[in-house]
Order: sequence, then C-alpha cells, then structure tokens
Amino acid sequence: MANVAVIGAQWGDEGKGKIVDWLAERADVVVRFQGGHNAGHTLVIGDKVYKLSLLPSGIVRGTPSVIGNGVVLDPWALKAEVEKLRDQGVDVTPDTLKIADTCPLILPFHRDLDALREDASGAGKIGTTRRGIGPAYEDKVGRRAIRVCDLANLDAIGPQVDRLAAHHDALRAGFGQPPIDREGLLNELRDIAGFVLPFVQPVWKMLNEARSRGRRILFEGAQGVLLDIDHGTYPFVTSSNTVSGTAASGSGMGPGAVGFVLGIAKAYTTRVGSGPFPSEQENEIGERLGTRGHEFGTVTGRKRRCGWLDAVLLRQSVAVSGITGIALTKLDVLDGFDEIQVCTGYRLRGEVLDYYPASAPDQAAVEPMYETMEGWSESTFGARSWAELPAQAIKYIRRVEELIQCPVALVSTSPEREDTILVRDPFAD
Repeated sequence: MANVAVIGAQWGDEGKGKIVDWLAERADVVVRFQGGHNAGHTLVIGDKVYKLSLLPSGIVRGTPSVIGNGVVLDPWALKAEVEKLRDQGVDVTPDTLKIADTCPLILPFHRDLDALREDASGAGKIGTTRRGIGPAYEDKVGRRAIRVCDLANLDAIGPQVDRLAAHHDALRAGFGQPPIDREGLLNELRDIAGFVLPFVQPVWKMLNEARSRGRRILFEGAQGVLLDIDHGTYPFVTSSNTVSGTAASGSGMGPGAVGFVLGIAKAYTTRVGSGPFPSEQENEIGERLGTRGHEFGTVTGRKRRCGWLDAVLLRQSVAVSGITGIALTKLDVLDGFDEIQVCTGYRLRGEVLDYYPASAPDQAAVEPMYETMEGWSESTFGARSWAELPAQAIKYIRRVEELIQCPVALVSTSPEREDTILVRDPFAD
C-alpha cells in the first residue's frame, strides 16, 4: 500500500481539509510537514464544522497526527486551537498528537515584525496573514531560531537569545520599537513549555518505524503549489516550500516514503490576497463563483478572488510537484452556467506561451487565452458516482485531464466527506 501526500495545486483554499479527512479514516498516521497556523483547513462532519490552522486534519477523527519539523510552531496558537477543539468535543492528547522536537518556534516579536513590515510596504504589500510565519522561517535559515526542544532547557538558551536579539533589536529600532524584552520572553516560554512538552518527541524516528511496519502515512500540505517560495508567483508567496518534495524533508523521511501525490484543485480558481491571477473574473461571473462557493479565507476571513480554471498553472503545478492524480473539488459550484471557460494558454507581447513566466513584469503582461465549453443545468451537488453526473460535467472533467496532463482521482461535490466520487484509490497504488 502506498503512502499519500496531499498538496494544494493552486493558491491554497482548494478543499484539502475535506479530502484529508476523507483519506485519514484509512490512514494510520497523518503528518503536517510545512507552513504554520497561516493555513486554514475546514472539516464538515455531520452538523459540526471544525476549522483547523495548525493541527493535522486527522486529529478530529482520532487518527494519530504529527506536526513535522518543517512546520513553524506558535505554541500559544497551538494551545488555543487544542482548547477550541476540546470545547467541540475533540480531546487532543499526547497519544493522538506528536510534535517534532526540531520545529522552530514562532515568537511574539515575529508577529510584531510581520505586521510592521506589511504596514510599511504600501503598494508592495504581499498579503501576509501577519502571524509571524515568514520571520520565523527567516530565523530558522539564519540559524538563530529557538526550537521546540529548547523549551526543555530554557536556562541554557542565553546564546540563542543573544543571536536573536542582535538581529531583531536592530530591525525593531528601524520601526521605532523597543528592544526585545528578554526576561519577558523567557517567562512566556516557561509558562507555555509545560503545555507543549508532553507532545514532543523525535517524530522522524516514530515515522520511520511506522513505515517499516507497513503503516499507511498521509502527508498533509498547507497552502498550495502556486504559493511555493521557489515555484509560486513570487514575491506573493508563502515562506516555505509547498511542493510534495517537502513532505520528505519536513517530516524526516526519505523521498521514497512519499508515494502517491494527490493534488487538490477546485473546478475553478481562487486566490486570497495580493498577487497575479490571469484568469480572475472581476465581474458578475467572479461574484457568482464566490457567492456559490462561499469563498472566504478560513484563517483571514478575507473574500477570495475568483476566476475560471487556469489549466496552464495547474499543469505547471502537476509538473513541479510530481502530482500523480488530482482531486477536483467544488464541481457543484459550476452547476447552471450556460458556458464554462478554461484558460489554456497566454499571449505575451504577441507570443503564445504554454507556461506561466517567472518575472513579475511578464506575469502582469500576460493575457489569458480561453477555451469555451458547454455548461450543464442539472445539479451535481452531493453526487457520489459518475452515473449521477451530467454528461457535460463528465466532458468538462475529461477535458481538464487532457489539458493538465494528469488524471482526476477524486471528485468532490459538496463539503460533506461522503459526497466524493472515487476514481482511483491513492492508497492502493
């Protein structure tokens, strides 16, 4: 049986939470391998709605869940999320949640710096969630991060605090802010350490042992490929690699452990925040997609920008992330459109491109080329088999497969976990 990595194939918000929840019932372990609490996964189980930011989606069903070393961890956000779930009847314990001892911590001054930079950027705003994720990753790469394992040895981290302060005090002074309160920081860490430490262990060891016993491992990505720090629409990206290769490095397992790569994509396209969006529809069509799809960010609450499916960008995501199959979500949102368009290429200064260029000026200048398909009037909402889909909806799916050069493995037709059409079983490969 294959392990499965689930990643967003667009700009995030593709419906990964439902798909991971659907798969988690058959997995033995679920692993978050990158990002922070800027991610937003919504699970609908019966009459309850769970909104997760940091915890792996498997936690709601009691599937053993892991926060891997590739994640940056805000311990106070973790505690708040655990307590919120407890209020909803889900008890998170050290038996169900494991946290990598090498996760870098998001600290209060990371959040401060994130907001100060964004406010000072004017027209250059990236659209950060202001939660400190970027500055925490910078400190990780700069070798000055305080990590989860340090919570057990706070009396010995003076040199690390010195490195942090040397960097951040200068930045804070530039924004007219006082230096880091070192003793205050240490007191906050002492207060939270007792909550975090029972969950902590070398998860790379646990995961490799699980693999050697033939356990099914489900890797859960955050954000989407188009927000990848290397392969996304830079600089309007997140601060981590969101491609499937990070499942290996962000969990402490080799690349051979990843297995089937399931890319999640909406039947149309959305984006939250700033950045290029070639197929965006700033018109009645975009409003209709947004209204029918309830398009608001799980974490930020911001209204999502909406447009037609961009097959060029999706094909690019398939290539750079080694996607084996696509889970196509929110097909029902397209119900009732007389015509549906799909972006199949771009024009750039008279030249036709079958890929999205890297430079910002070129990205701003491309003009989308569309293929128009006949829509369908019948409802696909809640469909659980091909036989329940209108012929035109099936034709749309098949054409998307051709354009993105990747098969559709799952089709989701509502937020309910059971309203899913299984075409190809990721765990069986």
